[in-house]
Amino acid sequence: MRKLAAVIIMAGMLFGSLLFAADNLTPALTTVSAHSLGPERVGNLPPVMVPDNNPQTDAKILLGKQLYFDTRLSKDSTVSCATCHSPAMGWSDAGPTSSGINNQRGGRRAPPVSNAAYSPLQFWDGRAPNLEEQAKGPIANPIEMGNTHDVMLRTVDDIPGYVEAFAKVFGPTPINIDMVAQAIAAYERTIVTTDSPFDRFVRGDQTALTKQEKRGLEVFNGKGHCTLCHWGGYFSDGRFHNLGVVPAAGAKPDEGRQAVTKDPNDAGKFKTPTVRDAASRPPYLHNGTEKTLIDVVRLYNRGGGLDDANLDPLMLPLGLSRQEIDALVAFMTKAMVSTNPLVANEKPIPTQELPK
Repeated sequence: MRKLAAVIIMAGMLFGSLLFAADNLTPALTTVSAHSLGPERVGNLPPVMVPDNNPQTDAKILLGKQLYFDTRLSKDSTVSCATCHSPAMGWSDAGPTSSGINNQRGGRRAPPVSNAAYSPLQFWDGRAPNLEEQAKGPIANPIEMGNTHDVMLRTVDDIPGYVEAFAKVFGPTPINIDMVAQAIAAYERTIVTTDSPFDRFVRGDQTALTKQEKRGLEVFNGKGHCTLCHWGGYFSDGRFHNLGVVPAAGAKPDEGRQAVTKDPNDAGKFKTPTVRDAASRPPYLHNGTEKTLIDVVRLYNRGGGLDDANLDPLMLPLGLSRQEIDALVAFMTKAMVSTNPLVANEKPIPTQELPK
């Protein structure tokens, strides 16, 4: 099996070298989902695809932003979407796993909301098919916001400012959970992290990356094998892999994707996270067990963590030198962090400015 995997790796590296030349970067934007095609070379993000049944409007986006930062959607008015997906923390939280009402601690850390519009499935295990369905989950999760949809809707319906805003967006009809989810999803589709040094480099600015960061990009696309899973403008295949991640101290092994599909072959598999802005949201992996990006790269360099029977065949020792690891980490630490002020400098809506 390991020999077969090695052949796959070499084929992937050859394919990647044909797709991507570090000295001649051009954006690869397509109208077809890269997740149905296989590896697409890394580049700028394409425009966000908006579902026909939830078109974007300024009023809907503003309403979604208000709901996103409003703790009143939770059972005890202490937790909002932004509690675990904070713009100040890379649209995630301080981890290692996330806390909800009554300081309850979940078993996984919050995946970033930024660029989630590009993911074909939501949550670490892919249990939600889109942003709208994802937005419904935390509200009714007993560990997260701890509410019920019905109680949350009564709360919103008792706030005249929200009643007026929903009527403006959806018309004079009773507020329902689908409207709430559509508004939040509309706002989340605007959270796109662009204009990183890498993005400027792709657009032709050869000075956007340092010599070490360019070397890191070469490692990312070559010896590091990163583009076998972190490809396209989203820097993720949107699929699920078992990296042999060691459970946190005292925690039971997490089923991962298997909990959704009930397929034993999916045991321990989790969605590939985007590399974009990764430096803004340590610690790493679904359970926050790797504290730094260097720790993550060392995990890959070892060929994974546990000797798991379901370990992804792509997880093989890489043989990266310390210089190559440092270059790769430098690329992810600086070159992949967005400087787009509309997203990088987003601030929560003050409580006093939320609908009354």
